[in-house]
Amino acid sequence: MHIVTSRFGTLKIEADDLILFPKGILGLEDCRHWVLLADAQNDSLGWMQSVSREEIALAVVSPRRFVPGYQLRVYKNDLAPLELKQISDAQVLVIVGKNDRAITLNLKAPLVVNLERRLGRQVVSNAAQPVQYELQADPLPLRKSA
Repeated sequence: MHIVTSRFGTLKIEADDLILFPKGILGLEDCRHWVLLADAQNDSLGWMQSVSREEIALAVVSPRRFVPGYQLRVYKNDLAPLELKQISDAQVLVIVGKNDRAITLNLKAPLVVNLERRLGRQVVSNAAQPVQYELQADPLPLRKSA
């Protein structure tokens, strides 16, 4: 199958590439079918591309790559629809955003995906997690120029 996207052009995807979010994603409840794409220039970054709305692509990352102590705390029944054999099979991704000061990660409402069953769900963490966790840019090293 082919899907047209505003960001990536026309993509050829297989039916097995689709991830179903039965309830959609907050604010995008009508978008139930998504495809997870790798970013060609940044191996830390992925894209959740809506299959039904070509203009919707969400930048996503693994939260532990940027917040090593990140732990997702949710009720067990929040993950039941994902049909996970083991909780460790869950792939957790957070949506990347931007405010006036920095690039942000939404640690409060991550996307949890069962890649084997191709099922996803956005959950709300029980832990005190920020909705806009600001990534701190490492200062550029200075070198003497004169």
